[in-house]
Amino acid sequence: MDLELNSKTAIVTGGSRGIGKAIALQLASEGVKVAIIARNIEQLQNTATEINDKTGQKIFPIQADMSNKDSIASMVTQANNELGSVDILVNNAAVPGGGATPHFSSITTDDFWADMNLKVLGYLRCIQYVAPLMKERKWGRIINISGLAARNVGTTIGSMRNVSVAAMTKNLAHELGPHGINVTVVHPGLTYTERVPDLLKSISEKQGKTIEEVEASFGRGNTIQKIITAEEVAYVVAFLASPKSISINGDAIAVGGGVGSGIYY
Repeated sequence: MDLELNSKTAIVTGGSRGIGKAIALQLASEGVKVAIIARNIEQLQNTATEINDKTGQKIFPIQADMSNKDSIASMVTQANNELGSVDILVNNAAVPGGGATPHFSSITTDDFWADMNLKVLGYLRCIQYVAPLMKERKWGRIINISGLAARNVGTTIGSMRNVSVAAMTKNLAHELGPHGINVTVVHPGLTYTERVPDLLKSISEKQGKTIEEVEASFGRGNTIQKIITAEEVAYVVAFLASPKSISINGDAIAVGGGVGSGIYY
């Protein structure tokens, strides 16, 4: 299938590693000019070089802090100048897993606001600056990477922020849809990224199991019996970023291999 993405342009926040990096690579493979955004400029430059080597597509690394409004405004201006336009925005910058205080009694105001400011308000600010550019062209795709904590217990702030992203997505789809801009949210489940090998090793040492046994136990948490990879999330995002996704707007797409037993309709 031709996704009709060749020569489109995209901003991918949190694009230097993990799911964001996989998304940037997949979009570049489809012929998209991509600006990747993160705080660590060295890591950004390394990722840009790696994706360029693999795809032949020039990648624009831009350092920015998604928790800072002025930094986001500057980033969008720079990306628009470098790319010539912004057709696609993938909001992905966030603390993995929703922070480190899953028990409600340990949550502080600072924990809550730091995470919500980075993910929820960070996503919203990016959209506020990018949407006018898309409106001028009467076309755009905005994909918000959230997570299945929106549907499952285990990390209170993680669930709160992800539900907020889903609610924001539906509201903005309602406002921006008439302007040719589709807004969707993707909920990855546990995803195999650069941080997973260390996690598997740590758990294997604590439990006295092999790394393979621990990985298999994680895989049994979904119906396809394996950990989803960042590349598999990226395939879904690439479709949502394309003109082919015209009929999907305001909806949430789960990419977790069928995790959970709830019925969503």
